[in-house]
Amino acid sequence: MTPSFTVSPCQDSEKNSYLQTLLASARPFLRGELESVDKNLPSLISVLRSVGAGECWHKHGSFLDHLVDIYRILKIWKAPDSVCLCGLFHSAYSNSYVNLAIFDPNTGRDVVRNHVGEAAERLIHLFCIVPRQPLIHDDLLFKYSDFELVEHLKASELSLRNAEEKGLFNGEESWRKKLASLLPASGITVKNIKSGEDVLVPRRIVAVFLLMTMADFSDQLFGFQDLLFENLDGRLEFSGNNFGALWPGDGKPGLWVNSISRMGAIYSLIAREEEVFIEERKRAGGLEVDRERDEDIELVVAPVFENCTKVVDAGGQVEARDMYWEAVYDTSKGGLERAEELLLSSIEKNPFVGEPHVVLGQLYMTKGRFEEAEREAEKGVTLLLEWGSPWDKRMSWEGWVAWARVLLMKAREKSWPQTSWGILNLGLVK
Repeated sequence: MTPSFTVSPCQDSEKNSYLQTLLASARPFLRGELESVDKNLPSLISVLRSVGAGECWHKHGSFLDHLVDIYRILKIWKAPDSVCLCGLFHSAYSNSYVNLAIFDPNTGRDVVRNHVGEAAERLIHLFCIVPRQPLIHDDLLFKYSDFELVEHLKASELSLRNAEEKGLFNGEESWRKKLASLLPASGITVKNIKSGEDVLVPRRIVAVFLLMTMADFSDQLFGFQDLLFENLDGRLEFSGNNFGALWPGDGKPGLWVNSISRMGAIYSLIAREEEVFIEERKRAGGLEVDRERDEDIELVVAPVFENCTKVVDAGGQVEARDMYWEAVYDTSKGGLERAEELLLSSIEKNPFVGEPHVVLGQLYMTKGRFEEAEREAEKGVTLLLEWGSPWDKRMSWEGWVAWARVLLMKAREKSWPQTSWGILNLGLVK
């Protein structure tokens, strides 16, 4: 049964304004007007193309496609330019996950630096020499339970408010003590994966790499990796070894949402700790901005998972994905009524991806339930734009966004085709 609620005109206006802001950020990528994002972006992509990035395989497409996608995601998330450019060249020297050294790290650093600037190249090089899997997963993600992350998010919000509004600071709070034990203010020392030498990674750079890994994983992970690593429980702990899995698999959405929601939660904890740390130093008469700690790099919070404040249950994520898959792949059992039940249940268990809302919106359009269709299509396109990449990778992000916008436009017009040819004739987005 569909829940009923009312939306005030003020809320409706705010939602529409937010959607228009998201569209404005995404439109240059949807239209291919990349020079309006950064006048150097087309030439940078040409450089990547010239060294063969478009010929390299990468998970569900080419390496070039993936690099451009990561740049787009980070740009939509309003990351600093140096971080976005790091995303565009993030595996250019190869890294701990992939062997795709399209630039020689021994001789090509000057070449890359000339293209992207010193700040971005520093991040790119560091990103390519740190052991990212142990750093992100073993040293951070696997040290927290889901419950602990939820509790620490609540506590950190209060701590930040007390620091900013009252000048109250307590380094003995459990969330601060645990984070400091895992990731001290001075950073963390890791081994260079190529030379074995010690490398100090500042705390804010660890946060940047967390944000980039969120973008990286959300763009490339789908059901094939679940088969490879036998990720049946949805926790993405990379414990399986099914190297005989046949690419590309069945095309199901991947079970990565729990893992990335956990990354987002830890990112939020680091960002809040950094704000508290800097506020305490400033109130004691210290530096406004300490560039030695990379405080000139803004730690923006991605809009996904309600601004990285929610953790998705791993088991619930699996159930949500499977219900979505049944709804879109096998309507013969119960028709649209059964599909509606499945989609509503899927959304209840994982409300943070857009495609179930979009499919439900189309279902409501078919039934002539235009107000409900409008609500779902608007939510779906908003989530798709926030992510900057698709969860259901059978279709491109651009395709999903265009279809969701068609649904939203037609829902507002209260008009929907009643023939198969009429469906195929859809497409124009005003």
